[in-house]
Amino acid sequence: LLASGSNAFVAPKPNMKNVSDCKIGGDTELAMAPISEGDDLAAAGKLKELKKKEAELSRMLAAVRREKLSTLRSRPLTIGVVGFGRFGQFIARSFQKYGRVVVTSRSDYTEIATGMGVKYVPLADPAEFFAEGLDVVVLAVSIVSFEPTLKNLLPFIEADVKQKAENGIARGPLFVDVLSVKEHARQIMLDSLPAECDILCTHPMFGPDSGKDSWKGLNFVYEKTRINQVILDGSDLDTTIHGQERFKDAEGKQHSVHEDSESHVEGMDRMERFLSIWEEEGCRMVPMSCKDHDAYAANSQFITHLMGRILGAQGLSPTPIDTKGFENVLNLVGTTTADSFDLFYGLYKYNNNAVETIAKLQTAMDDVVSNLKRMDKEDTK
Repeated sequence: LLASGSNAFVAPKPNMKNVSDCKIGGDTELAMAPISEGDDLAAAGKLKELKKKEAELSRMLAAVRREKLSTLRSRPLTIGVVGFGRFGQFIARSFQKYGRVVVTSRSDYTEIATGMGVKYVPLADPAEFFAEGLDVVVLAVSIVSFEPTLKNLLPFIEADVKQKAENGIARGPLFVDVLSVKEHARQIMLDSLPAECDILCTHPMFGPDSGKDSWKGLNFVYEKTRINQVILDGSDLDTTIHGQERFKDAEGKQHSVHEDSESHVEGMDRMERFLSIWEEEGCRMVPMSCKDHDAYAANSQFITHLMGRILGAQGLSPTPIDTKGFENVLNLVGTTTADSFDLFYGLYKYNNNAVETIAKLQTAMDDVVSNLKRMDKEDTK
């Protein structure tokens, strides 16, 4: 008896015509009765109902995405890109679909920028660049040039913030990095940028080659680092409480996304609108602290580049009898050595975990060679 009252359910006695005895360990157990035709029809009906619900949810999701995209395009950001090399051009091409884009670089890229539908300003004239009314500034420069580039721009950033304050605007642009090392970029931006500038640390885990056809499904790692002069705790990834998005600052204080501060709400909105561009392009959005990112990257990205460089230094080349495994090795060498050595050096110098990764690799190499020598010695006895 499962319940009391008029709606009680009593399990019926099994129909012995539809069961068989199974001897297991000397005990007799009843096997389940075959599913009847009525049960089959009920299951089919249930599946049909679930498919209808799934289709309705898909329609609702598509409608929400269309509304989100419409909202994004109705309130376009003005995005500045510092560094209009191969990667800067790669991201600017997508940015321009969602807002106005202004780019700057040492070389003259006027023709390429015009063909892409974005505005080019020489890096030699930072004042003109910041006079474009930038909502977001993306620093798309190399790891080794990141700090000097930002410090060269700093007087113009401070002047821009001051001018905005005189016009009643209490915040500067949102600054975004796209470096492969995150703690380094995070600390430099926190140390250098005026407090009025919000900070978003990101790492698109793809580039002009892997993302040339589409960004769909490609990882985009990000940490919301500072909003409205509040430095966030990037390790606190539990972002909801009582159904409301919240976050914790570096001092452990809880904040709500809807805090009673107009500049806070505007800062959060701007950051979300920028992140939505990557989301709309199909990226897999991965919130992660800069510290965790660098720990993972040392054991994935850095070691990949390290092995590619080591194998490349041996001068490996195709042979007439290559296995698929060796072809993969050559592909690894080709993709890693195609990147500049500055990138590889930056992955080493500015990721605190890189030295440990090299030490582990050396230890593993020694262990493998020792085992080979030991076995060889045993075979000669």
